[in-house]
Amino acid sequence: MVDAWIPYGKTEVCARIPTRNFLGYIEPKEREGVADSRVEIERALSQPIGTARLREMAKEGYKVAIVVDDATRATPSYMMIIPLLDELNEAGVKDEDVTVIFGCGTHRSVTPEETETLLGKETLERVKTISHDHEAEDLVFLGKTSHGTKVSVNKVFAEANIKILAGDINLHYYAGYGGGRKGVLPAVSSTETIQQNHSMMLDTRATTGNLDGNPIHEDMLEAAKLANVNFILNIVINSKGELVEAFAGDVEQAFLEGTKLVDEMYKVPIDKRANIVVVSAGGYPHDINFYQASKGLHNALEAVKRRGVIVMVAECPEGHGNEMFNEWMEKYGEVKRVEREIKRHFVLGGHKAYYLLKALQKVTIILVSVMPDVYAVNTFKMRTARALNDALRDAFEVAGKNAKVYVMPHGSDTLPEVTTQDQNEE
Repeated sequence: MVDAWIPYGKTEVCARIPTRNFLGYIEPKEREGVADSRVEIERALSQPIGTARLREMAKEGYKVAIVVDDATRATPSYMMIIPLLDELNEAGVKDEDVTVIFGCGTHRSVTPEETETLLGKETLERVKTISHDHEAEDLVFLGKTSHGTKVSVNKVFAEANIKILAGDINLHYYAGYGGGRKGVLPAVSSTETIQQNHSMMLDTRATTGNLDGNPIHEDMLEAAKLANVNFILNIVINSKGELVEAFAGDVEQAFLEGTKLVDEMYKVPIDKRANIVVVSAGGYPHDINFYQASKGLHNALEAVKRRGVIVMVAECPEGHGNEMFNEWMEKYGEVKRVEREIKRHFVLGGHKAYYLLKALQKVTIILVSVMPDVYAVNTFKMRTARALNDALRDAFEVAGKNAKVYVMPHGSDTLPEVTTQDQNEE
């Protein structure tokens, strides 16, 4: 037997798989974290890509806004903020003139406890922080993109003299990649702006790891340029959360350099698809709710055969995580109806219903979580199991005793890419 330990919430669970059935792990090509993250970030800040140094842009008296990720992301923002503040101090910018904005998009605000975890005590002693409110009445309209998206953003961000985006670059299932321009749209944008942007997700080019012709990405980049973003600091981390490399400078150029490293680490070639894929979203916070955890499910689809089984391991202590996701699953319940509704009137959360229903057309999904069956089974149309090995037993009953199995421990961040000769295997 193979004992495969995978993340579940803040702990791990073990899948026991017969050796003859086990095809292997699909996991990132691990790169060592740097010895000193502070040194690496300072290196990036001193050698910006496509811009002057931040200390040369800023001046005493300038108001500065730094956008960071919210609590639904595992980004170690605390690594980046102090070096950024020190760089700004070199230009004469005082800490009291700096605001750190949690780029919540349409997510809930960050709690005080999460604030300290995300930024660290020293940051909170030096600067003020706010959570972006996508429904605030004082959002500032910046103009339209070429795709017709009306861009309105956070007032504090819009009025800052220096606008900085700090985040990590990773794979994203319709924006291509997270990081860079995503620090404006969706992070500090209005509901309408986000909805107009995300409504383009049905485009066949809006896929994981693709920027070429991707309208979601193009729209986000235009929004960042309308906002006059001055500087970004983006990092790429390994599966242990360690810093591998930092990229600083221009909102487009520095971001694109970072995506090359993400491709090297997180796009994983496989020889063939399996009958069963056991996938973890990657543990907390990736599996804080099903809305977030479903990113791992989406990536696992690339590694499983049609009519196969995905065993989704995600604790989901906050349940489904999105009322609109829940409502669309209850109200529409099939791909064609959801697709029609997305084209007619895109609503955030509804897009998750589309992706889940498309997945259910291809495979059986067995969810291992603490989410009540009234949601997981009745609304989201999945099978459930309370223990991972019970789920595996059920998966073999569906796929057959000779079914081959992959294990994806970090599904939210890993994109399997099947080799050319196997492209058509279903």
